[in-house]
Amino acid sequence: MFKTEDFNYSLPKRFIAQNPVSPRDGSKLLVFDAQKNAICHKKFFKISDFLKKGDVLVVNVSKVIPARIVFHEGSSEREIFLLKDCDNNCYQAMVRPGKLFKIGKSFKISVGVECVVKEILDDGTRIIEFILKDKRRKIAKMIAEIGKIPFPPYVGETSARPDQYQTVYAKTDGSVAAPTAGLHFTPSLIKKLKNKGVEVEEVLLHVSRGTFLPVKSEYVHEHKMHSECFTLDKKTAENLNRAKKEGKRIIAVGTTTVRVLESCYDLERGFVSQSGETDIFIYPGKYEWKIVDALITNYHLPKSTLLMLVSSFLESKGVKKSVEKLMDLYEIAKKEDYRFYSFGDAMFLF
Repeated sequence: MFKTEDFNYSLPKRFIAQNPVSPRDGSKLLVFDAQKNAICHKKFFKISDFLKKGDVLVVNVSKVIPARIVFHEGSSEREIFLLKDCDNNCYQAMVRPGKLFKIGKSFKISVGVECVVKEILDDGTRIIEFILKDKRRKIAKMIAEIGKIPFPPYVGETSARPDQYQTVYAKTDGSVAAPTAGLHFTPSLIKKLKNKGVEVEEVLLHVSRGTFLPVKSEYVHEHKMHSECFTLDKKTAENLNRAKKEGKRIIAVGTTTVRVLESCYDLERGFVSQSGETDIFIYPGKYEWKIVDALITNYHLPKSTLLMLVSSFLESKGVKKSVEKLMDLYEIAKKEDYRFYSFGDAMFLF
């Protein structure tokens, strides 16, 4: 039975990347072969040396929305942080300062744009309805015009452009944080992998604010996992089932991709095409992995569910004391001056 404290580690601020590497694939890559218990250090573009013809690389094509809407009433600043599209021009959102966002309260955000607080949920978030003076104007376009891309809270001083917090293959709006393992890929690297015979498949999972929420329970199993919207389409499910039948490796780019793949795989039917929400909670000592053979991932926050997922993956590869092993890998990364979190470096585990 794991305690949340088992997933804690110390990280001086200097290791937290404030800006992305340019080019993207010039970031560092720690490669860990679990079967051989072997580690090597490469640049990310060298990941092509570890992928072979027939491997299936699965990416999350969710796109980060400009979720931060900042406006003023007089000289005072207000903020609405969009979390989820609830249809009918309504969004679930975090707000600041909360005491002002009472039910029925309306705000003028910009020219021709107002909002009204419709509901206060149990977790303190609000349901906000947007009202546009021009009925022909689309809510999504309005958000794109006045919203800002929400860099993570641990990125304080950055010169990063909004497009640098998007994967090069992002397609579908919906995330409030980037699926960061994919940030390392460039179009040229993807082309190189495809030319080598690596197959690339796409899934969709909209990253929610839960990705930043720490686990507060004393024991891991007591944590209530957040849910996130996902889609696995029919064609992708068919391709993945064919790949599995042919014995090809399924390589997940990031923990968000893992959540889709493991949620949609049935031991009897294989991958099942579906859309919905998943609250799958993957942690060591409990979860039995079904389908993912290798994982590309960034370095995650202490006591986070993402750290627990990665530890569980190592356990699935036969690593004894997987939590301790992951902590060892993190210490090695620090000694080698790896950069941590969203704009940081990566690991390839198999």
